[in-house]
Amino acid sequence: MKYSIQLYSVRDLASNDLEAAIREVAHIGYSAIEFAGFFSHSASEVSGWLKKYGIGISGTHTGWEEIADNYDDTLAFHKEIGNKYIIIPGADLSTAKKLDDFITMVNTYVPKLKAEGITLGFHNHYAEFAPNNDGQIIYDELVNRSALSLEIDTYWAFKAGKDPIALMKKYADRLIFVHLKDGDGGMGGRALGEGIAPVKAVRKKAVEMGVPMVVESENLNPNGIDEVTRCFKYLASL
Repeated sequence: MKYSIQLYSVRDLASNDLEAAIREVAHIGYSAIEFAGFFSHSASEVSGWLKKYGIGISGTHTGWEEIADNYDDTLAFHKEIGNKYIIIPGADLSTAKKLDDFITMVNTYVPKLKAEGITLGFHNHYAEFAPNNDGQIIYDELVNRSALSLEIDTYWAFKAGKDPIALMKKYADRLIFVHLKDGDGGMGGRALGEGIAPVKAVRKKAVEMGVPMVVESENLNPNGIDEVTRCFKYLASL
């Protein structure tokens, strides 16, 4: 079984030595990386490290501002590193105006990026499942009014009181990745298998559906590499 790793999980190392972070997660056994920033490194450096350590790229978490305000450079960077999935990791959609503007923006860039061989997606937290200041359920608005593909963060959905497996089934035609994540039921993260989220069931459903899985573990306990090593060992035991 192959798993990608969201590099935010090892941000303590990646922020200081991105090459070392790439090397270490490849050594653990992860087959691909979902980047969360490049820490001022060039596309050629990043591409070289991926090749050097024999690990792929599943996607990136890229802020919408980088797309809307710096499209040409952002596109060129992602094409050079061979990335085919740009995922917006979240946005302030707390009012109808902000939500309307965001949806208009992404609906402009979805076809532009598609023409370049890149899929634009959205990663949820828990707040998107609750009403915003104007009473809108953000996730419903995004699904119904935008052309975004979906990366379901199954822990944040669980924290919001949703059944992540039901969401995976409901949005199967839009689903490009799932985040495998565990936690204490609130804001506290845990390594996979150490919390109360239905990680095993989510993994099983993702395998059945053929949906690629991205591991994310945010607690840095006692550090990122140790934590994502425990995650990988847990998955290997299933």
